Amino acid sequence: MTEQTADLRETVRRRYAASALKVTEGGTSCCGPEPVEVDGNFGGALYAADERDALPAEAVAAALGCGNPTAVADLQEGERVLDLGSGGGIDVLLSARRVGPGGKAYGLDMTEEMLALALANQKKAGATNVEFLKGTIEAIPLPAGTMDVVISNCVINLSTDKPAVFAEMFRVLVPGGRIGVSDVVADDELTPAQRAERGDYVGCIAGALSFAEYRDGLSAVGFTDIELAPTHAVADGMHSAIVRAVKPETARPGVGDTTESTAIAPASACGCQVVPLRPGRSVDRT
Repeated sequence: MTEQTADLRETVRRRYAASALKVTEGGTSCCGPEPVEVDGNFGGALYAADERDALPAEAVAAALGCGNPTAVADLQEGERVLDLGSGGGIDVLLSARRVGPGGKAYGLDMTEEMLALALANQKKAGATNVEFLKGTIEAIPLPAGTMDVVISNCVINLSTDKPAVFAEMFRVLVPGGRIGVSDVVADDELTPAQRAERGDYVGCIAGALSFAEYRDGLSAVGFTDIELAPTHAVADGMHSAIVRAVKPETARPGVGDTTESTAIAPASACGCQVVPLRPGRSVDRT
């Protein structure tokens, strides 16, 4: 990792740690948690009222995404789903409700403050089919071929190594598994410099891929049936988009093998009693 890459990751971590603390500290006031300040293109307002009402207020207040990936991933009873960059846990908790007691929802985040908030929200929601893991989306601490669905909400654009993210999503999916992602995507004619003019990296703008780059990146690691559909504009030439793709039943040679990623510290590093699955440990549906 270069110094510049490390600096960007630390900037992102600090921003989201501050957001988690704002929600946590706001939750102790007379009026409940104070939502993180975002415009109408991001945050809890993008979820249906009945979804928001069914969750802890802190989970909704911490929402920073640009869409609702649980609504586009077509989650089914009994499935195992992984949310990359799970933040305060809103999409994990919604996923857990959709997959039911026979399924399981995992959340992965690198920020201790967000993990602590997510675990508190899990407890308030009474969700038993949920597990939060500490780690980065470029090196997912789960065995290969164990997830039915991978979702993410406006997080992949924050990664400084998107090819690694795409490869890891492909690796952890079962053959026939799929992704349902909400992310910021740029018009193909916008250069990286022009994207940076429209917003900074931690604001989910400067690091966004173009539609062609996103499609090529997913295709390069083996995904098929790739769809990118813009939903609403977040800046000039920049869009929140729904991204869908499928891991083929039979992957081409050299792609999506069973090599495990390096195990990453569990969420217990933030004082939480959660232990992530290690290579060789099975993932069940309980």
